[in-house]
Amino acid sequence: MFNDKDTGDETTGFRLPSGKFDVPLVVSDKVFDENGQLFFDLFNLDGILGDKFLVNGKIQPFFQVHPRRYRLRLLDAGPSRFYQFFLTDLNSPGTTLPFWQISNDGNLLPKPIQVTNVLISVAERADIIVDFSQFAGRSVVLENRLEQTDGRGPNGNVRPAGQGDHLLRFDVVLPPVADNSQHPATIAKFYDLPTLEPPRVTRTFRFERGNGQWQINGRFFDCNDVRFRIKKNTAEHWVLQNNSGGWQHPIHIHFEEFQILSRNGQPPQGTQRSRKDVMRLGFNEEIEIFVRFRDFVGRYPQHCHNTVHEDHAMMLRWDIDETGDLNTEP
Repeated sequence: MFNDKDTGDETTGFRLPSGKFDVPLVVSDKVFDENGQLFFDLFNLDGILGDKFLVNGKIQPFFQVHPRRYRLRLLDAGPSRFYQFFLTDLNSPGTTLPFWQISNDGNLLPKPIQVTNVLISVAERADIIVDFSQFAGRSVVLENRLEQTDGRGPNGNVRPAGQGDHLLRFDVVLPPVADNSQHPATIAKFYDLPTLEPPRVTRTFRFERGNGQWQINGRFFDCNDVRFRIKKNTAEHWVLQNNSGGWQHPIHIHFEEFQILSRNGQPPQGTQRSRKDVMRLGFNEEIEIFVRFRDFVGRYPQHCHNTVHEDHAMMLRWDIDETGDLNTEP
């Protein structure tokens, strides 16, 4: 979706790389059995890690590109793996290759930020701008260096350059073409984050394990059980706590986006200071968010986006109506 600023035309608005230079990259991993068929362990409730990595449905593909700027839209399609993306020159793995992050989930950041890597959990998104002109005639690899050995979540180790998962090879072998996009360093800002208003209520959600499955505030999902009701056109603070022990949870809140107020008592930094709809809730973490519910009434879910956790049954339903409630621990 485009608007008058992010136009889909690199000669107008923010002049971001557009057309065939605006490329979605859907990253996932799959398990295959000895017959080459997709395999799913129904008894594994931690999360499923694959033995093959796919980008846009292809196993570790290559992509021939022109020596110019590209906008790459990264999506972690799971089902359970987290990614920390780096660009790596395998002929010079010790060389740091920075790029620009311009979005987080469904929104542009307030301004472009130069980074050396992007960390996302399942269902999180990030748009990055890479200038391939610096690699003309060479190849670089989109590499996941985050170590994760089971479905519980990454263990915190970042592997050395070149020793991670090689997801996609970029071959900068196509001829030079015009680049009408604007260098991200020259974009002072995309927008200002809105001023936050006082919340009507603060609600707390504990993401935890119980009775062999996954719970929110000690209960399993029931689509007929309305856990709380939000008054339309009001703001709320939500406190999300991970009390599940050794697991991490990417939490997805439907309908509205939020701003992170604090992570373990500290204000968000860098690319986390933005509008989001999925957040990575790490080991024993507590995150406080601001969210404002506008426009519509209806029924909506909140859930863990590790697909196995969601299926076993870390989800709840909440409704928006004209009156709401003040339930602080649904």
